[in-house]
Amino acid sequence: MIQGSDRWEGLTDPLDPDLRKSILVYGDHSQAAYDAFISDTRSRYAGSCRYGGPRFFDALGLTKAPTEWGYHLSKFIYATSAIDVPEAFLLRSLSREAWSRESNWMGYVAHVTDAGKTQYGRRDITITWRGTVQSLEWMDDFDPGQVSLSTLLPDRTDLDEDSDRIVRNDARVQRGWFSIYTSDDPRSAFNKSSAREQVLRELKRLLELYKDEEHISITTTGHSLGAALATLCAFDIAINGLNKRPGRVAPIPVTAVVFASTRVGNDAFKTVVDKLPDLRVLRVTNNPDLVPLYPLVGYADVGVELRVDTGKSRYLKSPGNASCWHNLEAYMHAVAGTRGKNDPFKLEVDRDIALVNKWLDWLKDEYLIPDSWWVVKNKGMVQGNDGHWQLAQPPLDDQPLPEEED
Repeated sequence: MIQGSDRWEGLTDPLDPDLRKSILVYGDHSQAAYDAFISDTRSRYAGSCRYGGPRFFDALGLTKAPTEWGYHLSKFIYATSAIDVPEAFLLRSLSREAWSRESNWMGYVAHVTDAGKTQYGRRDITITWRGTVQSLEWMDDFDPGQVSLSTLLPDRTDLDEDSDRIVRNDARVQRGWFSIYTSDDPRSAFNKSSAREQVLRELKRLLELYKDEEHISITTTGHSLGAALATLCAFDIAINGLNKRPGRVAPIPVTAVVFASTRVGNDAFKTVVDKLPDLRVLRVTNNPDLVPLYPLVGYADVGVELRVDTGKSRYLKSPGNASCWHNLEAYMHAVAGTRGKNDPFKLEVDRDIALVNKWLDWLKDEYLIPDSWWVVKNKGMVQGNDGHWQLAQPPLDDQPLPEEED
């Protein structure tokens, strides 16, 4: 039920306690992709991940949460684009010695550990996509152009004849999202294969590794741009039947839990997403956030909406602004305190309110939490023996590694 087998019927108003906890876990996955991203273009490592895989979750503080985290990171995702996209999507370092001119770190694949199975009740494979890292100015230059999904489709689908015709002839998605998801670049050591190919290859590896286990789920997640990519990825997995296992009747459920998602595709895309029997999409939206309304023309919402409202929280300064309303930690604060559509705000789980100010200045001053406190010590500057300061080079274990050749 938590993965949406009944499309969350009766679980969103009031918000079911177990569903709330599950949404917050995926929100933490999505937030990790922000917190680990190097966004300072003056660094030669801008656009890469700050922490190497072995210490990724520890460095982000997720293993110190009140409950067992229970996930193991198995692969980083790198992306590029064959068409021009705003810098908010793919960042470029100003350094002449940049780690990559073509690629960005775009997220990761993780799975529930043996110990974590006790907590989650299943072996969840989570694919997390990083969102936009700059202000919302990118919306002014947003390209609403669309492309066909034909290159993603198998020769045969399990859809009925009409739906199969619709997905092949009529379904379209935003071309920027599609390009980031499907582009490769032979010049880049990190994108000899596309983000899509990297993810599907790792997913197949994990499904083979755990082929004898009964309870497995596949979940994609992300915020903003990451939400659009997560929706596209979940669709890709389901339409290609990668969640079906030989010799087993029941397919693996595929769920996208997304936050502040822009609209991804047109009405035909929505029709097909809603027709795929193993795919569920849960869109978390914040009442004052305008981003989920974009693009305004030619696009449609998919899946089930869970609407929250930061305006109800007594912890926040009123009214906030567009960046506050769209912020992921603010979304999770709202999820933690949402009860029902007509109910007042009350924190129902032990989620630290200090997290709201991680990237913002939105908590009321009475809580004595500094604004935008998530920063690297001295912004990564270190002093040498000669007394001069410079940006530090990451430890070897934290430096980006090119993808391995098959």
